[in-house]
Amino acid sequence: MTNERTNERTNERTNERTNERLEEVSSHSLDITEQNIEKLKELFPEVLTEKKIDFDKLRLILGDEVETAPERYSFTWNGKKQAMQLAQQPTVATLKPNKAKSKNWDETQNLYIEGDNLEVLKILQKSYANKVKLIYLDPPYNTGSDFVYKDSFSDSLENYLEVTCQVDDEGKKFSTNSDTDGRYHTNWLNMMYPRLKLARNLLRQDGVIAISIDDNEVAKLRNLLDETFGENNFIQEIAWRRSDNQANIGLAARVKEYILIYAKNKKELVYGRLPLSESAIREYRYSDSYAGKFRRGILLDKTRGRYSYPVTTKSGNVLNGPWMVAEEKFKELDENNGIYWTSGGEEQPYSKIYLSESKGAIPNDFWGIEYGTNQRASLEVEALFGERYFDFPKPVSLIKSLISLGAPDKDDIVLDFFSGSGTTAQAVMESNIDDDGKRKFILVQLPEDIDAKHKAYKAGMRKIPEIAEKRISLTGDKVIAENPELAGKLDVSFKVFELEKSNLKKWNTEPKDLVAMLGTIQDNLEPGSTEDDLVYEIMLKQGLELTLPIEKFVVGDANIYKIAFGSLFIVLGENITSDAAKKIVEFIKDEELENVVVVLQDTGFANDSEKLNSIEILNAGGVDYNDILSI
Repeated sequence: MTNERTNERTNERTNERTNERLEEVSSHSLDITEQNIEKLKELFPEVLTEKKIDFDKLRLILGDEVETAPERYSFTWNGKKQAMQLAQQPTVATLKPNKAKSKNWDETQNLYIEGDNLEVLKILQKSYANKVKLIYLDPPYNTGSDFVYKDSFSDSLENYLEVTCQVDDEGKKFSTNSDTDGRYHTNWLNMMYPRLKLARNLLRQDGVIAISIDDNEVAKLRNLLDETFGENNFIQEIAWRRSDNQANIGLAARVKEYILIYAKNKKELVYGRLPLSESAIREYRYSDSYAGKFRRGILLDKTRGRYSYPVTTKSGNVLNGPWMVAEEKFKELDENNGIYWTSGGEEQPYSKIYLSESKGAIPNDFWGIEYGTNQRASLEVEALFGERYFDFPKPVSLIKSLISLGAPDKDDIVLDFFSGSGTTAQAVMESNIDDDGKRKFILVQLPEDIDAKHKAYKAGMRKIPEIAEKRISLTGDKVIAENPELAGKLDVSFKVFELEKSNLKKWNTEPKDLVAMLGTIQDNLEPGSTEDDLVYEIMLKQGLELTLPIEKFVVGDANIYKIAFGSLFIVLGENITSDAAKKIVEFIKDEELENVVVVLQDTGFANDSEKLNSIEILNAGGVDYNDILSI
C-alpha cells in the first residue's frame, strides 16, 4: 500500500509539473504587434508600466524627434488605419503541400505557392523573416481594367476562400477597379499597403525590393514606399522602354514603365552591377599576355589631374603632369605591367583596365529595349507553349538584370508574390546558369480564374497558377536539354504549396463553436488532412523553412518526423507509447543534438501514463520541458 501511495503521489507531482510546463504549438502566424512591443521594451525598458507602454514617457525619451504640430506633412487615405491593422493581424491559415503538382519534390529548394499573397506573407513571417535578398513585384497597375483585391478587414482568409469558391459565395470579390469609382486610388493603396509592410519584414538587412509600375500609380507607389521603407532607403527610379514600337494614338504615346527600387537598410546595402553591354565590351580593344583584353584609363589630365611629378617616357621625354594618381601609385602600376604607352607624338602613358577584372556596369536610370520588351516577353512564353497563353508578361532579360543588382550572391533568395506567368522563376534559373549560382525562388500567385475566351482556357487550363507551373516545368526541361552537363546540378524544379485553413479543428474554431469542438477533440484533424499536411504546418508555426529535410521513422504505431537534421521532432499517431520518446533520445545522444524541440500529438497517446512517461524520458534525455510542445 505504501508503494502504491508513493507512486500515486509521484504521478500527481509529475502530472502537475507537465500540465504546468507543457505548452501547445502556437496556432497563429507571427504577431507583429506583439513583436514590435517587445522591441520597444528592449530599447526603452523604462517606458514599461504594468506591462503596458507609457507613450507619454516614450515622448519624453525621444525628445525633439516626436512631431506634435497639428499641421504636418503626411500621406494618408481612407482605410489606411484598417489596412495597417490588417497587416498586423495574425492568421491561423497554413500552407498544404501538393506533391502531385510539384516537380522533383525531394530535391528542389524552390517554392511555388498558390494563394492570396496577403495571407501567405503572414504565414511566411516566422520562417523567412530577414532571409530574402530580393523582392521583385509586378502588381496590378490600377489601369481601370485590371482587378484590385478588396481585402476583408475582418477575416482575409475567409475572404480568400470565398473568392476561390472554396466556401459559399457570400463575401468580397475580385472586381475591376474602374476609374469612375470614387475610391479608385484608395482601393489600390489599401491592397498594396499591408502587403508591402509584411514584405519588408522578409527582406535581409542588405535586401532590395524592386517594383514595376506605370504612370497610373507611380506617384502613389513612391509615396507608399517612402513610408514603408523610408525615403532615405530609396535607390533609384528606372524608366524602362517596354515597347519595340510606338502606337500613334492619343495625345502622347506611352512607351515606358517604371521600376522603383528601395533598400531595406541602405547602410548595409549590397547592390550588384549589370553585365557589360556589347558596346562596352568592344572598348576593351587592347590585349597583352599578362591578363588579356583591356581598355585604357586616363592618367595624364590637364583639367582633373591633381598630382605633379616627373615621368620619363620610353624615348627620354619628361612629362610633369598633372597626373590623376599619386607618384607611388604610378610606380606601382609601372612595376606590375599596368602601364600602356602610346608610340609617337608625346608618348602618353595610360593605365590598363582589364576586362577580366571588371565588376560590371553601374546601372543608370534609363533602360532601353536591350533589356527586353513586352512583345519579346510574349514571344518567350509562346516559344515554350506554342501559343500565347499569357498577356503582358515581363521579359526574362529585365528580371535577370534586376537579379544582377539585387541578388548578386549565388545563394540568394528571390521572392515574387505577384508572380503571374512565372517569369521570375525562369530568370532565377538562367541567372544561375550564367554564374554557376544556387539562387532559390519563392513565387506566390492567387489562383485567379482564366477567362473562358482565352487560349489557355481552351487548352484545358482554368487557373493562372496552371500556366505558371507548366511554364516553370517547361523552362526547366528546356534548360537541361540545352545544358545537359547541368543535369542534377542546377535546380530547375519546385515544390507547390496551397493556402488552406489549419489542419487542426481547434485552431479553426471560433469561441462560439467551442462546445461543438470539444465533442470531437479525439479526432482533432480536419477531414482530408494528412500527416504530411500537419508536419509542414507545424514547421511553419515553429519558424522553419519549408525546404528543410524531413526524415520519417516508425516506432510501433507512432510516426516520428525528424526535421532539419534533428532540430525538431514531431510525433504523430493513434497509439503512441513512450518508445517514441526513447527513440528520440537515442537520436539526441548518437548525434549529439542540442536545442531540440519535440512536438507531441496530445490526442494520439495510448493513455495518460504513456504521455507522462514520454515527457519525463525526453526531459531526462536533454529536452527542456519548455521545448516539449503539444498539438
